[in-house]
Amino acid sequence: MACLITAGRTEPCKDSLGGIRAAYFINYVEDPFTITDGEAIAINVDVTEAFKYELRADGNNFAQNKVSDRNTGTNVNTQTLTLALKQLDKETSLQVDLMSKGRPIIVIEDYNGNFQAAGISEGMDLTGTDINSGGAKTDFNGYNLTLTAMEKDLAPFLDESTITALKALV
Repeated sequence: MACLITAGRTEPCKDSLGGIRAAYFINYVEDPFTITDGEAIAINVDVTEAFKYELRADGNNFAQNKVSDRNTGTNVNTQTLTLALKQLDKETSLQVDLMSKGRPIIVIEDYNGNFQAAGISEGMDLTGTDINSGGAKTDFNGYNLTLTAMEKDLAPFLDESTITALKALV
């Protein structure tokens, strides 16, 4: 049976960091990556550009919620990306509006050097925005965005050559 567990896991060292360093937006294309065993090993030639969003705030998060249902035989992974883009400006407002109309694929780079691709089958939808100027002088001024996708599998990790190819598209 193909659903049997094939490996265990030891307790890892306490040497990782939480948080997201950057998000790379790719306009939707079918099959953006070649995936083998949960790893993206190549990027589709139809992906010709990527747009990097640098992130340096604690409000940035990528979460996956995998749910299996024995009664229906389904297995769904809800991917949720929360971004805090500091400082309001005309260009970012335009891009946020375009995000809401499109369905980008987003590669998330964390502080441990991992790159994961979210929304690879149908793209991610901008499902929530809080565009805020702040009330007090020290309040957050910018864009709080929530993007979601429903996928069959967990977000694949990119291998080194695919990371290099992605960065070349920025």
